[in-house]
Amino acid sequence: MRCYNNYSLSIILSLLLIMLIIDSKVTALSSSCETESCGSVRILYPFGIKEGCYLNEWYRIECKNATSPFLFKLNMEVVNISLPGDREGSYNSNSFGSIRVRNPITSVGCSRDGKESRSVLNLTGSPFFFGTGNNLVAVGCNSKASLTNIEPNKVGCELNCTASKESLPSSSVPFFDKTGCSYNALPYTYSTVCTKNRGNGERSCDGNGCCQASAQSIDAQQMIGVRIDNFDHGNSTSRKCRVAFLTDEIRQCRVAFLTDEVYTSSNLTEPERLFAKGYATVRIGWVIQTSNLSFVDSLSCRNTKEYNSLGFNDIKFGTSCTCSNITISATNYASCGCTQGYTGNPYLFNGCKDIDECQERDPDGSRRYCTGSGDTCVNLPGDVECVRDKTGAIMIGVGAGFGVLVLVGVIWFLRKFLKKRRKTQRKKKFFKRNGGLLLQQQLNTREGSIETTRIFSSKELEKATENFSENRILGQGGQGTVYKGMLVDGRTVAVKKSKAVDEDKIEEFINEVVILSQVNHRHVVKLLGCCLETEVPVLVYEFIPNGNLLQHIHEETDAYTMIWGVRLRIAVDIAGALSYLHSSASSPIYHRDVKSTNILLDEKYRAKVSDFGTSRSVTLDHTHWTTFVSGTVGYVDPEYYGSSQYTDKSDVYSFGVILVELITGEKPVITFSDSQEIKGLADHFKAAMKENRFNDIMDARIRDACNPEQVMAVANLARRCLNSKGKKRPYMREVFTELEKICSSPTGDSLVKVENDDDADEEDQGMNTIHIADSWTIGVTAPIPSTAASSSSSDAEPLFPRSTW
Repeated sequence: MRCYNNYSLSIILSLLLIMLIIDSKVTALSSSCETESCGSVRILYPFGIKEGCYLNEWYRIECKNATSPFLFKLNMEVVNISLPGDREGSYNSNSFGSIRVRNPITSVGCSRDGKESRSVLNLTGSPFFFGTGNNLVAVGCNSKASLTNIEPNKVGCELNCTASKESLPSSSVPFFDKTGCSYNALPYTYSTVCTKNRGNGERSCDGNGCCQASAQSIDAQQMIGVRIDNFDHGNSTSRKCRVAFLTDEIRQCRVAFLTDEVYTSSNLTEPERLFAKGYATVRIGWVIQTSNLSFVDSLSCRNTKEYNSLGFNDIKFGTSCTCSNITISATNYASCGCTQGYTGNPYLFNGCKDIDECQERDPDGSRRYCTGSGDTCVNLPGDVECVRDKTGAIMIGVGAGFGVLVLVGVIWFLRKFLKKRRKTQRKKKFFKRNGGLLLQQQLNTREGSIETTRIFSSKELEKATENFSENRILGQGGQGTVYKGMLVDGRTVAVKKSKAVDEDKIEEFINEVVILSQVNHRHVVKLLGCCLETEVPVLVYEFIPNGNLLQHIHEETDAYTMIWGVRLRIAVDIAGALSYLHSSASSPIYHRDVKSTNILLDEKYRAKVSDFGTSRSVTLDHTHWTTFVSGTVGYVDPEYYGSSQYTDKSDVYSFGVILVELITGEKPVITFSDSQEIKGLADHFKAAMKENRFNDIMDARIRDACNPEQVMAVANLARRCLNSKGKKRPYMREVFTELEKICSSPTGDSLVKVENDDDADEEDQGMNTIHIADSWTIGVTAPIPSTAASSSSSDAEPLFPRSTW
């Protein structure tokens, strides 16, 4: 009994040892033969070079000269070896391995010694067979090429180099029975339904010295040959597919061969060169013979049909390869491949390796799997799983909150955008209403100093004046408010914002802006530009820092007293500016509001005439404007008050009042403390001059430090300017000349002619009837004169109503 047990134990141990040896042999095979190569060709198992590295002799590779691999038994040079599924991208039951080899070509008339080559591919009894992807190609003339040993199939094509155009039938069909379109075709214009040209402009083998036929329908053939036959071109008219090609020379050498390569006009050479090459590349399939099915069983691969019948959950893990049965020429073979999700060599033990799909990338570099937001890629054997992050719910909440914030932001942005848009549209509306388009047209058509005039945006001026802050106010008047501003370029400007606008006089206003922008005089405040995007136009002037003349005459302190020399120089500056406006400017300009508050002083106490809000320009053939009377009490020309006709002599009258202010230090309207009588300074001055009481009205602050003759000369000139009749007043040019003479003469003797004013009573009558309120800076309006009075002068014309600029 003990002997029997020992014997049984020995048998079991022997079997286990045999299994371990077999297993170690397969394992050793997979590790030692996996990386074989010959030249640039990688040798994949079951093919091999070294002993024990190939399945059997059919798969043995002989590496000649260490660069050229040959099938040992077939003596065919190997170009490439592919595993099942490599060409298709994935393995299926119809997949098989393929190997590209160099096969001899068949030739006729190419060898000088009569030794023609012949192509016969004999794969009988081998695990190799003639597979898909090959074509029959023939090169030459007046021949037909065909495949042999493929009955009942017929595959072939015709070569024709001598057929005429007239022999062309109305339609052509392939010559042989089962080739589909055999690519027998005509060149260019005479092509038929058989023609197949490539999109890049190259011409395929179409019968014109070269033809080709598809061999797709003869799969699994183990013996095949190539044959070339002559045919009589004259009798070829009975065939259904013919070609026409004219040539001067009929080629004699003809070749035909099987190949998996594509031949076109760019890579096809002369038949002699193909003959000299001696071979063409053909693709043949390979499988595992039934005698080696034990080897297939040892791979532990599932049957492909069984594998395909399983559900997804059953095949999800563990199945890395499958094998299929293939019948070729009534003989059964096997073919194995890696399943989806695996890659490698199925004929090696554990040769199919799992693909890490999480590392795969699309051509653009992005992840191929698990591309969703928050997905985590988990690689599984043969598969991949996308795991949603556990914080997804939190992320959804955060995303929702963020979405609400974005929505609020969008609403806020939209509201701001609409508000800005409305503001922009409003600015465009004001710009158009205020004559912006007209001003732009004027700026584009005129030349000269107008080129420096700017159209400011409301945003620029709001920034310059701190949004028109009250702290920036320089002064306020009946026509508007003046602000101090700082432009982005550092310039300090005076910004005048009007209070009202007369829409009917926009064109006149724009014309005045254009005219005033051309004024370029050192004693005239420069108009830098305007803004028309606001409800009322805003004017921008140069900034004069030292206040106005009224402040320095009537509100000066003990710290500074304006001496006579400074006053006289101020008078010369004002006269020069008004003279320039009346006669030197491109178009005469009447200021119409000459007064001490409109005379600004710079740091050196040089005068600059400002505030042209009511000024008007006239053409050279006109002498006055006819309008409603407007102005400041004490400065208004009595003649203008009575006739409503404003002339250049009206500015002369107002300037005369300023001269009297400089001499007397009094305001243009005087209120006597003893009698509370209100009287104009001009009337008071002329009465004192007439009564020879000049010393009584002279400013006591300059009496002791002045040249009496100069003061008297200026007083006489002022009296002439204040003449009640405009025609007797001097022109501003004359006034300017006289003042320059007085200023340059130390004595002032006999510089100004004194004229008697015989119309004193008339002018007194005009002024004494004006009732003046507490403030002396008020506007006055006279009754509109009759039509007859207004039209007494041929120069009279309708003028603007009272200006509101």
